[in-house]
Amino acid sequence: MKVAVIAATGRAGSLIAKEAKDRGHKVTAIVRNAEKLADKELKVVEKDLFTLTSEDLKKYDVVINAFGTGMEQEQAVKHVQFGQILIEALKGAPGTKLIVVGGAGSLYVNEEQTIRVMDTPDLPTFFQPTAINQAKNLADLEKTDDITWTFVSPALDFDATGKRTGSYQVGTNQVIVNSKNQSYISYADFAIAIVDEIEQATHKNERFTVVSEAE
Repeated sequence: MKVAVIAATGRAGSLIAKEAKDRGHKVTAIVRNAEKLADKELKVVEKDLFTLTSEDLKKYDVVINAFGTGMEQEQAVKHVQFGQILIEALKGAPGTKLIVVGGAGSLYVNEEQTIRVMDTPDLPTFFQPTAINQAKNLADLEKTDDITWTFVSPALDFDATGKRTGSYQVGTNQVIVNSKNQSYISYADFAIAIVDEIEQATHKNERFTVVSEAE
């Protein structure tokens, strides 16, 4: 498949691009600064992400939004702004699916699905802006029926240095835990889940979450 990874210079984006490339997909990195791209063999499009259009995206089968911001409110709100830009762009690219690297803050912590992680006192204050705005991005997607999308929430402990175990468990809208009662996933295993979704497309217009074992 032709896969575009937006923000492929970031920690999540770079591993997703590598996983997709290693599985034989034709990967393009869409980035703001090509010099920061670790894999110099990747095809690259250097562009202001906020100017992306249907013409830029319709050539791909799947677009991965791994865009990240700072945690301050004025930065975190860009999750919403950029998400809306992608929604509008993809309305003109009906053959392209969107997969969003989302946050865990919008996951529910109770079976009744009335309390989200970001509604609890357990979430550190400095995470609140990002959690709130990624939740708004999810809400915008849920109100949209003109595009095909999937929103993927990592576990609460999203470990950039964790190992690639090669396996993971899938949930839907609630926090789930591994065999040690940990809400944990490594970036490497998260990348596997993203590329599995590229290939299998089992979560159309919905959110899912993943956990893996910590080693």
